Amino acid sequence: MSTIDWIVLFFTLLLIVVYGIYKSRGIKNIDGYIVGDRELPWYNVGFSVMATQASAITFLSAPGLAYSSGMSFAQFYFGLPLAMIVLCITFVPIFHRLRVYTAYEFLEKRFDVNTRVLTALLFLIQRGLSTGITIFAPSIILSSILHLDVTYTTLIIGTMVIFYTVWGGTKAVSYSQLLQMGIIFTALLAAGVMVIHYLPSDIGFNEALHIAGKSGKTNAIDWSFDLNNQYTVWTGLIGGFFLQLSYFGTDQSQVGRYLTGSSIRDSRLGLLMNGLLKVPMQFCILLIGILVFAYYQFHTPPLFFNNVEVAKIENSQYSDEYTAIMQRHEAIGEEKKEWVEKLVTAIKTDDFETINASRQALQEKNQQDQVLRKEVEALLQKDNPDAELNDNNYIFLSFVTSTFPKGLIGLLIAIIFLASMGATASAINSLSSTTVVDIYKRFINKKGSDRGYLNASRLFTLVWGIITLAVALYASQLGNLLEAVNILGSLFYGTILGIFLVAFYVKRIGGKAVFWAAVLSEVVVFGIWKADIMAYLWLNLVGCVCVITFGLILQIMLKSKVPSV
Repeated sequence: MSTIDWIVLFFTLLLIVVYGIYKSRGIKNIDGYIVGDRELPWYNVGFSVMATQASAITFLSAPGLAYSSGMSFAQFYFGLPLAMIVLCITFVPIFHRLRVYTAYEFLEKRFDVNTRVLTALLFLIQRGLSTGITIFAPSIILSSILHLDVTYTTLIIGTMVIFYTVWGGTKAVSYSQLLQMGIIFTALLAAGVMVIHYLPSDIGFNEALHIAGKSGKTNAIDWSFDLNNQYTVWTGLIGGFFLQLSYFGTDQSQVGRYLTGSSIRDSRLGLLMNGLLKVPMQFCILLIGILVFAYYQFHTPPLFFNNVEVAKIENSQYSDEYTAIMQRHEAIGEEKKEWVEKLVTAIKTDDFETINASRQALQEKNQQDQVLRKEVEALLQKDNPDAELNDNNYIFLSFVTSTFPKGLIGLLIAIIFLASMGATASAINSLSSTTVVDIYKRFINKKGSDRGYLNASRLFTLVWGIITLAVALYASQLGNLLEAVNILGSLFYGTILGIFLVAFYVKRIGGKAVFWAAVLSEVVVFGIWKADIMAYLWLNLVGCVCVITFGLILQIMLKSKVPSV
């Protein structure tokens, strides 16, 4: 990066940190630290909810996912608007009426303390692991730019985020996220415009979409009902609905965001705002990946996008072999350009015969490139058996750093830092809140002072920050980070959602029955996942249904009375 880029990056991050600290001044108790004194307006709630979900993984992995496999991931969010409506009708008024700090306090009132603790522990495990992944994602950026090992950059990023989170609390997180999302939307718009600008002068937005479409990259809708297909309309509407309902309704990292609303109305409007904006936002992020794909049809792309691994092989004993492979890759790239130009001309003149011939030729060239890539991967493994071979998360980053002008590179990298800070701060804050409210305050120190609970909150924020940082150091082995987070969530969210749905709607099931139903459901979910029986989104539905079904059966077997709430 240039000096200008570093200046833009530094002052953007400094602005966010200073603004968050300024807005969080005067915190005296856990009410201010955990729920921001319950005084934030709806738009602040909405942007905070969006920023918590839209981590750095979103901006790193989603364009790379679209570049590699098309737009199908957009279907993942189809169930989100429906989930927001259900939450506004049911969860929000209950949480506000009870004035809880965490979602899990309600479960003790409805069931018993065992169910509350089990659900809280399931959340802590899932969120603790996934937060480690969100810390690792932006460390990829520094690794590529500074040519440092990703371990060191992970430590740098993690330490910065932990410091910010320990100091700020929920109010600092929410206000800084409001500013973050404004910067992020501006930078994404600039990125989309710049990608189109770098296309050849006779290729506009429509032509770029046609090229990507003929290459099978604009496959945003799939109506097939296939349990093994990760992304279809049905997995998004059904599996995605249950995942989003559980995430926003039972995950403290999100519940904590809309508990800060000054009223039920503000919390509802914030969630509805997220439901209306999230799908278009995600579609646009994926679209940037499609435009990057179109750009690389006219410019030979890297055969391997991870610059750190490439640098290692270039300086190894296999450098000559790598150079020979790249020369063949360049030759194939020149041939692809000729066929792409023929394809563009054929599209403009509706020459379907040439369109089909061009598509077939491009497919053959892509297959030849895939063979070369396998050879590069083999060299990387010869040089380093632990080399990271999945470079999906580096695609967009590589494009930005190699093509964008000075200043804009710093801004685009800043949005990934900002997204990481927002999502990670919310997650660590929620981990601390759950630990303090559901475990420390409930079992260890029931009659502590406000200052004591505030100090405990900051201490547990630091502890969870260190734990998630340790997880981050192993995140490089998980492949596409966006999918890794969602798979991890799907292993737990269905069961947690099932517990809450029973609490709200199935009054005949008591605490002991739902406790063991949840344990059995997790066994079933992990068994199905290990056996790879179905796409991971369906696990959310399976876990939820299992809790309700097992709960009804166990309640009949136990014949115990259900306490009234």
